[in-house]
Amino acid sequence: MRRRDLKDALLESGLLTAEKIQTIIRESKKSGKSLVRVLLMKKYLTEKQLLDFFEFEMDIPHVDLGNYLIDPGVIELVPSNIAKKFGVTPLFKTGSTLSVAMIDPFDIQATDELRSRTRMQIEVMAATPSDIGAALNQYYGISGALEEILETIKDTKKDVVKREIIEVSEDAPVVKLVNLIIIQAMEEKASDIHIDPHEKQVMVRYRVDGIMHEASTSPIHLHAALVTRIKILSNLNIAESRLPQDGKMEFEFEARRIDVRVSTYPSINGESVVMRILDKQAMGMTLKNLGFEKDNLEIFQNTVKRPYGIILLTGPTGSGKTTTLYAALNYINSPENNIITIEDPVEYQLEGIRQANVNVKAGLLFSTALRSMLRQDPDVILVGEIRDLETAQIAIESALTGHLVFSTLHTNDAAGALTRLTEMGVEPFLSASATASVIAQRLVRSICPNCKISYPIEDAVKELYPYFKENNITTLYKGKGCRQCRDRGFRGRLAIIEQLPMSNEIRQMVLEKVPGHLIKAAAIKAGMRTLRDDGLMKVAQGKTSLDEVLRVTQLD
Repeated sequence: MRRRDLKDALLESGLLTAEKIQTIIRESKKSGKSLVRVLLMKKYLTEKQLLDFFEFEMDIPHVDLGNYLIDPGVIELVPSNIAKKFGVTPLFKTGSTLSVAMIDPFDIQATDELRSRTRMQIEVMAATPSDIGAALNQYYGISGALEEILETIKDTKKDVVKREIIEVSEDAPVVKLVNLIIIQAMEEKASDIHIDPHEKQVMVRYRVDGIMHEASTSPIHLHAALVTRIKILSNLNIAESRLPQDGKMEFEFEARRIDVRVSTYPSINGESVVMRILDKQAMGMTLKNLGFEKDNLEIFQNTVKRPYGIILLTGPTGSGKTTTLYAALNYINSPENNIITIEDPVEYQLEGIRQANVNVKAGLLFSTALRSMLRQDPDVILVGEIRDLETAQIAIESALTGHLVFSTLHTNDAAGALTRLTEMGVEPFLSASATASVIAQRLVRSICPNCKISYPIEDAVKELYPYFKENNITTLYKGKGCRQCRDRGFRGRLAIIEQLPMSNEIRQMVLEKVPGHLIKAAAIKAGMRTLRDDGLMKVAQGKTSLDEVLRVTQLD
């Protein structure tokens, strides 16, 4: 039995002050959300603190859904829309009583609805929002909803579906299908949605933690309506299907704004669509949680505090360069610094920083924007990418005349950036004087903490990778797969870093046009950790797997 009022219990527990409780009450009345949901939204308590409070203060037991297997027959008792609306997962039934896990055990509307739908008594347990979300995805995920929608569309004759495409794209089933595809991508924390037409079907894939996964398939006769719906949402020309187009849309998901960049490409089976998801809230990334080891972090933090010089980030597309640049700008952002950027495109808007997009049609390129930026009296400049000699020269001249410049290059390692500038036509004495630091990085998937297991390292692996032998590493880690990581063994990503600070020796080698591999060898001798070595360090720490590091790094 619940012993007392929720507000009184929170106050007596000492977890919250009276002022915070009053704030929660006001917000609850204003938004119409329950006290528990406002409490979670405000992040006044962690999920664990809330579960402990429910159990020890309110006599409501909690359940760990991560290792809980639910009978399909019990799942069928609670419809998908009710489960998702109220954040409820049915657990088991005993006689005429149904036990359920809830985000908010005090949600009377939810328990009344469940009682009415199931005609059973409801016994409530508490579970974390993340556990509930994972269970809902597993048992009520997009597949079930998609099947219902596709069945509805199948009931319509194909010749009717082939009527005016703009009209079909506004049909409720097609609208729901597009919405479901996007919502499921958000729930899976996907970075990209790929909609690819094939001869007989349309395949939908998500890129999650850098790896593509098939999500669903639809009949090919729905392709035109799907693409048209997406084009309407992103303000693209629905009559043009022969040329690539770029657009964007935005929507709200769980009370936060999401931007989506949309790109279409004409393939032999029809237009393929890629939607890049940009979650503003997810961009709360700081330098400390990017993946820098302590020594590398100290070096980088000191470097970005310099008053002038150019800092280059290198790596292929999708290696997290933009995230690192934004985290660096956030680190030095203050009213005393005038920070201006030119990007292609602006992925996240940063508070207090003036950002601009490249506009090729209007003639606003990296080089032309740089010239104008210098007349804006900047302290810090971010140039999205150095693609040509003119941009490189202006960026380096800016770094030599009292500005701190950030930019990126596409090279395989840190030392390669220095030789690339020379190959582009930049005078070695300029790049040697202006460059403050070069960082190469890659992203590796993090082992899921919920299903992480250890295993003994084999002698052959020690021989192949001396780092493990030299540091007496006897155990490695991997994820065996669980509900929270969708049986992938990984959840989230972190960066592996190769940082090359400019020393007098390295500058001299650049002046002498020494090849990149010799510059790299000298940097390693001076203490630089390569991408591979930084990755192996994270493997030994149990942050990622050996296979992941080998997947994204080349042999040194």
